[in-house]
Amino acid sequence: QVQLVESGGGLVQAGGSLRLSCAASGRAAMGWFRQAPGKEREFVARISWSYGNTVYADSVKGRFTISRDNAKNTVFLQMNSLKPEDTAVYYCAADPSGTTRYDYWGQGTQVTVSS
Repeated sequence: QVQLVESGGGLVQAGGSLRLSCAASGRAAMGWFRQAPGKEREFVARISWSYGNTVYADSVKGRFTISRDNAKNTVFLQMNSLKPEDTAVYYCAADPSGTTRYDYWGQGTQVTVSS
């Protein structure tokens, strides 16, 4: 029984920042994905449950930071130095197996970066 709800999306100018959050329950690794109009969904970042190990897509490395608060069952995505190409619907997902099999997904939150 896992439910995911994303929040924190919105409209921001290029160079600005946003912080997304995802409310979840259960012991699981967590990931962030995004999908731009007319394009396939792509991986953004991942964080483990036990040790907080992180993995980032090359396109966001150095600009985005994933973190979590296990006591509150919440995962965050801090996005800095945003670019127009970051515009997409952002989804959080849960991987109880720890094998990158994401069984639970949120409904998504829109992030729009203007030039």
